[in-house]
Amino acid sequence: MAEGKSRNTASSQVERPGAWRLANSTSAYLRAAAGQAIEWYPWGPEPFEIAKRTRRPVLLDVGAAWCHWCHVMDEGTYSDAEVVRLVNGNFVAVKVDRDENPEVDRCYQKQVLVLSGQGGWPLTAFLSSDGEAFLGGTYFPVQDTGGMPGFRRVLKEVMHRWRDEHDTVDSNIRGLREALLRVSKSERPSSRAASQLRSAVDKSLGEGFDEDNGGWGLAPKFPHPGAVSFLLFKAWHEKDDKALERARLTLTKMADGGMYDQLGGGFHRYGVDASWHIPHFEKMAGDNAYLLRTYVEGACAIDEPRLTDIVRGITDYVLTTLSPDPEGGFASSQDADNSPGDDGNYYTWSKAELKAVLTPEELKVVQWRYGINAEGRMPHNPERNTLYLFLTPGEIALELKVPEEEVLHRLSYAKAKMIEARMARPKPHVDRALYASLNGPMLGALSLAGRFLNYHKAVSAARLTADRFLAHAYSSKRGMAHQLTSEGGKGWGLLDDQVGFALGLLDLAEVTGEGKYLEAGREIVEITIERFAVAEEGGLMRGIAPDVYQGIMQGSLEGSTFQLEDTPHLSPNAGMVLALARLSALTGDVSYDERGRTLLDAIVSRIPNGTLFEAGTALASWVLEVPTVRVVIEGEDADADALYESAIRTYHPRLVVFRGEPSPPFTLPDEVSSNLSGSPAIGRALVCRGTSCLPPITEPTKLASAIRETSST
Repeated sequence: MAEGKSRNTASSQVERPGAWRLANSTSAYLRAAAGQAIEWYPWGPEPFEIAKRTRRPVLLDVGAAWCHWCHVMDEGTYSDAEVVRLVNGNFVAVKVDRDENPEVDRCYQKQVLVLSGQGGWPLTAFLSSDGEAFLGGTYFPVQDTGGMPGFRRVLKEVMHRWRDEHDTVDSNIRGLREALLRVSKSERPSSRAASQLRSAVDKSLGEGFDEDNGGWGLAPKFPHPGAVSFLLFKAWHEKDDKALERARLTLTKMADGGMYDQLGGGFHRYGVDASWHIPHFEKMAGDNAYLLRTYVEGACAIDEPRLTDIVRGITDYVLTTLSPDPEGGFASSQDADNSPGDDGNYYTWSKAELKAVLTPEELKVVQWRYGINAEGRMPHNPERNTLYLFLTPGEIALELKVPEEEVLHRLSYAKAKMIEARMARPKPHVDRALYASLNGPMLGALSLAGRFLNYHKAVSAARLTADRFLAHAYSSKRGMAHQLTSEGGKGWGLLDDQVGFALGLLDLAEVTGEGKYLEAGREIVEITIERFAVAEEGGLMRGIAPDVYQGIMQGSLEGSTFQLEDTPHLSPNAGMVLALARLSALTGDVSYDERGRTLLDAIVSRIPNGTLFEAGTALASWVLEVPTVRVVIEGEDADADALYESAIRTYHPRLVVFRGEPSPPFTLPDEVSSNLSGSPAIGRALVCRGTSCLPPITEPTKLASAIRETSST
């Protein structure tokens, strides 16, 4: 048996060797490892106390249920008998679910990145008993392979340094501290203006943009929804056709690639190639929530039916796969694969599989439509293909010399058969864990998508989720818990949960017109400012509230660190600026704008550069400069319906649309209230920019023009 077991568990451990401590975890990732021979501990004080008592280093593994390479390392590296012997005999092993403990992941991602230049999952780190990293990396095979050091050799090297060269370990820890301190000093306040940050971000987006495939960078290629939102704002604000085209290209290329599930809807995590053809197959709730919001914005700003199709596709995927719980709540992720050696087989196709379900005529159009045996071939098995849009139906008609209607007919039948065949395959695992940081953005995005599509089921799912979390994972003193379990809220004191859920509630409040969601969102914002803002730092929000946080503040896991970059999801500090701006728009209380500007100044002063990863802050700074446009649609007839649809489908970055006069705590300018007729003979729209209002409008096209013309230029 490994040394260093606590006395009160020693006898049970003799009876239950291995990772039995993980068996009853709320984390699917930890439960899946419960049968391993490695003596894993969950994150907590116990393993660090044991490490200190036994003078052993800590082996930290951070992963997630959706992570392909985490499964590969569990099934291969951590199942190797020699690795098990080395770990159990010389280390205290700790396994962490990055979704359940994002603050732990964030802390050690930063440390390992400084030490090794690498980050990602699985994250493998070696720590002192004080929780400070001295070596680390990501995935390690059992033995040296393809330039990667084998884990057997890595473990022996760490053991040697720990026992015989402890000065080297201490030196690494000191060096890491100094590097993190330098980073902290580089973030000291400056006198930079928000306009300078926007210019720097705009320049960075232009320099890094892929003019052929959309998006930024080459490979691997991640979606950056905040950067696309920035481009949409710039296009609207400055009448910039180039920015609009870049946004359109990015949205359509992502949607046409294999990164978008062409059969089942929803986006995979990222593309392994520059053209988005071959994805990393896990599907994340966070990615799909932020992308759904951005595709709604894009569909409002760009006359492109394909974008509306993607809004519908993401929405359907979420409602069918991520939220089957009748009590409400969205699952956190769907795995990439099903079994050892699997790499996206659920989503990919061989030509033989297609021949088995399609007629020869259908197979021809499917090959041309989805690029079979073209650029979507899987590198590990070229016979398997991802599906991406290769040719249009019109182009296929020319190739096959048949009418386009016939091509569409064949595609329709073929797609239905392929969906049916795919459904018969083992479906990748869905992690049903409910996290506030993911459910907040998702319920907000679904509210907007449901309104845009006139899809009441989506709004109902958002409402149900909000009600469940507010009833069981919310405290008027602590804010939102990180996780909603069968026993209630778990894991308090994380900033992402507060900001993400507040923003979602504010979107739901506007869409439904229900004041309880506005009040709940406002209360969470106030709690967040009270618990997380650091007055001496200009009101910046720290990632952890120490007086609420229930975890262990181990190593450099400090509550005073600030999250200022998009990751690529919206940074919580920028998100709070947007939440304050949203409260101002919905309540008419301009003091929220002032509070947002104060926080924004503190954020901008801490950002040394303006890059792709500060697009959220740049966007938030711009939103604060735009007067709110409020639209009230009166009437219950078809004319009123047409006006409402026109309003909600028109792009404006600070638009609030009400169907009829809203009840408090929503407010309207006095001029609007005095002009409300209650029951007009025909549907009409009242439009106000700030406190200045236009005469009533009765034509949908004129309403759209009036909304667009309320720019600040």
